[in-house]
Amino acid sequence: MPNLDEPERRAIELGAVLHALSDPTRLAVVRQIEADGERLCGALMVDVAKSTLSQHLRVLREAGITRTRARGNQRWVSLRRDDLDDLFPGLLDVVLRAADRMGGRPAERATAGAGGQGTTR
Repeated sequence: MPNLDEPERRAIELGAVLHALSDPTRLAVVRQIEADGERLCGALMVDVAKSTLSQHLRVLREAGITRTRARGNQRWVSLRRDDLDDLFPGLLDVVLRAADRMGGRPAERATAGAGGQGTTR
C-alpha cells in the first residue's frame, strides 16, 4: 500500500506547519519521532484516544511535517525533515529546542495541555 496523502514539497505552507506545531499533543508526537526515528503510530506515547491521535497525525501529515506509510494493517510515521529543512531552514530545530526548554517528557506536556489539568499560577 502506498504512502497516505501528503502534500508535495512545493505545496508545504509555513502557516500550516506553524499551526500543526502549535498543538502540545502534535508537538509531543514530533518530538518522539525526532528522538526515535520512524515510529509505529500505535507506539506513540500520548494520552489521547486513538481517534484523537489519528486526527492529530492527519493534521501533521497534511501540513507536510510527517510522512505516513502503510505496511499491511500498520501505519508508520516519520518526519519529513529534509523537506522542512530545505523549505524553512532551522525552523524545526528552533521549535524543538523551545519545546525542550519547556521541560518534562513530551507525553506529560501533551497530557497536561490536552486535559487542562496542569498547575495554575
